[in-house]
Amino acid sequence: MTASASGFVDPPVPAWQRRWRDLRNRLLANGTFQDLAARFPPTRFVARREARALFDLCAGFVYSQTLAACVELDLFAQLAKGAETVEHLAARGRLAPAALLRLARAGAALRLLETDGARVALGPLGAALLANPGIAAMVRHHALLYRDLADPVGLLRGETNATLAGFWPYEGGDAPRADAYSQLMAASQPMIAAGILAAWKFRRHRRILDVGGGDGRFLEAVAARAPALALMLFDLPDVAALARARFARAGLAGRAAAWGGDMRVDRLPEGADIATLVRVLHDHDDDDAMAILRNVRACLQPGATLLIAEPLAAAAGAAPVGDAYFGFYLLAMGRGRPRRAAELAAMAERAGFIGARQIATPQPLLTGLIAARAG
Repeated sequence: MTASASGFVDPPVPAWQRRWRDLRNRLLANGTFQDLAARFPPTRFVARREARALFDLCAGFVYSQTLAACVELDLFAQLAKGAETVEHLAARGRLAPAALLRLARAGAALRLLETDGARVALGPLGAALLANPGIAAMVRHHALLYRDLADPVGLLRGETNATLAGFWPYEGGDAPRADAYSQLMAASQPMIAAGILAAWKFRRHRRILDVGGGDGRFLEAVAARAPALALMLFDLPDVAALARARFARAGLAGRAAAWGGDMRVDRLPEGADIATLVRVLHDHDDDDAMAILRNVRACLQPGATLLIAEPLAAAAGAAPVGDAYFGFYLLAMGRGRPRRAAELAAMAERAGFIGARQIATPQPLLTGLIAARAG
């Protein structure tokens, strides 16, 4: 792999692949070729599929706002027990029936809803969303992101003041911001935790340190799966206070403790045989990410395990999530970047870990998993 001045690392492209790419692009940019491909039976399906994909890119914001409207009107929860009439849903949402039906048909086209014109029911994606409340939380949160993306070129040039950056309490220790941030992370944590727990057996360990562990929701899930595991958490002071309160409510105070500080420079608690970084490194630029990794290594004995869990760039079947979504999300946030598995493995090894490898997860769309040992 070769690194650019920006720090991004990409695998080299073979010469034959570059030549094929250039030929392909010349053909696809030719209007006559496009017309022939759309009419020629062997290529007609591909041409139509690519045309649909291009239109979906143009219309993607409208699709996401259709979902946002359904979430804001709480349609999925209202339909959880069965279909409702258009008139009933319109009255509850303070909309005209024609407006509600317009939304229902848009939602049906996106498989969020189903409608026959008189009644509305859940579609397959709407039903799936009910089981994952973290998705609805992120949809609401995206209002901040969309403000910053109104001028994407200005954002890339650093000419806009991103509003999303003010949501994250990395600096200043602001308690209200810490609480809002923790609520958002906690809402999406069950999906992430389920994937990690399916991929790694925590019962083999005796003490875990979750660095950047938020309000403790992940450790609470781990505790249920590994009853003998002692729990340690480190995060910002205000966030660690939320974790201590959660541990007390969950009856875990006797086996769990939380420390507050700066994970980049403050001494981390020792004694863990596994440390986890769940959705932490991609929120930090390279220098800070390396400082965190070295700090984690310093608190571990040789042979202890490190688990890095976060969305990966260029993940098979999930590349748009890592590179497109998180690429711009983290830009608006003002720090961090998505990284490939090989990049994270190399960073871990520079920090003093050995044997870094990628672990398969049930939903790589949500999170990838890198495991390594303290050298």
